Amino acid sequence: MEEYDKIEIQQICSNICSGGTPKSTVAEYYGGNIPWLNTKEINFCRIYKTEKTITDEGFNNSSAKWIPANSVIVAMYGATAGKTAITRIPLTTNQACCNLTIDSTKADYRFAYYALCNDYAFLSSLANGGAQQNLNTQQIKEFEIPFPSLREQKRIADILSSLDDKIELNRRINDNLEQQAQALFKAWFMDFDPFKDGKFVNSELGRIPEGWEILCADEIYNINIGKTPPRKESVWFSETEDANIKWISISDLANCGTFVGSSSEYLTPQAINKFNIIVVPSDTVLLSFKLTIGRIAIAKCSLTTNEAIARFYLPNPTYREFTYLTLKNYDYSKLGSTSSIATAVNSKIIKNMKILFPNTKDIEKFHNTVKPIFDTIKSKSDEIDRLCELRDTLLPRLMSGELSINTITE
Repeated sequence: MEEYDKIEIQQICSNICSGGTPKSTVAEYYGGNIPWLNTKEINFCRIYKTEKTITDEGFNNSSAKWIPANSVIVAMYGATAGKTAITRIPLTTNQACCNLTIDSTKADYRFAYYALCNDYAFLSSLANGGAQQNLNTQQIKEFEIPFPSLREQKRIADILSSLDDKIELNRRINDNLEQQAQALFKAWFMDFDPFKDGKFVNSELGRIPEGWEILCADEIYNINIGKTPPRKESVWFSETEDANIKWISISDLANCGTFVGSSSEYLTPQAINKFNIIVVPSDTVLLSFKLTIGRIAIAKCSLTTNEAIARFYLPNPTYREFTYLTLKNYDYSKLGSTSSIATAVNSKIIKNMKILFPNTKDIEKFHNTVKPIFDTIKSKSDEIDRLCELRDTLLPRLMSGELSINTITE
């Protein structure tokens, strides 16, 4: 085992800065051609695009700064404090991002990123403040990471990056496959292309093929809601799987893709028994409906969820794809009668959602058409999970010097 020296982040950077936010009340400052990164987008990832953009006017009237591609971004505020990302494009950021431009003569930017990922738990523990836990730029500047030779850094980064490259490729393939499934769903159940020669009847949602119905969701599905044990008693929770039960949150749904099979937290068997928590079977379709509405995924395995997620049991295995795509295409904005739909929607409203329900024969035909697409997505998703597990196993051993590069490459 070779133990690496340590170095402060500021010693390997050519520039360290935070960003800025144009005044949110000035519409002319937003919607331009300048990518603008928010900390909620930072989640141990590569950034190719941003959720929001700003205009030249917004840039010139704020503290936003251009950050070059291949910079390392560290979130400083709130729930994402200590999380890290690599930007693959030049962009700007808000003030809650600490932007590190790595000096390529001293360090490999990928290595610096992986070193910060590896030390996330310690870095995030440094956050302090009142209601919102924050890091500051000085803490990040002085944060120490391992410092092997530049050649060794590149070799370590090459190995870890190759795994992330494959993970990223699989995600792009899955995105493309889901787009294909979405296009087929629209053709069948929104444009009615295969049924245009048949008879149509009027309904509350417009004209639909004869024999189809408009039903409330709970007339089709058994729907129940997850549960959270008392947070003050840590005995009910675990951060490792072991014999524990996957416990899915809204953030897990944000990160998983079409299928969800991993969680950031687990419930112990004692919690499951004590609080009569229902564990749902694989292929149950999950829908977030509190705070963030409309995140959808299919359970890859038996799991449970928190109370912000509704679980749709399939009455028939052939309903899997139809159910997922129906919920994906649902207009959730019409569920809320107040200005804040995030607080207006409850489980009763979810169960009363109006759904266009074809006859079973047409659902089965659709299932037979798109099942191969979903099976491929699941296979790629399983491979992503295995690659993530391998990367996360190698990462601390490579960073500590416990595992020699030669051991892997020989």
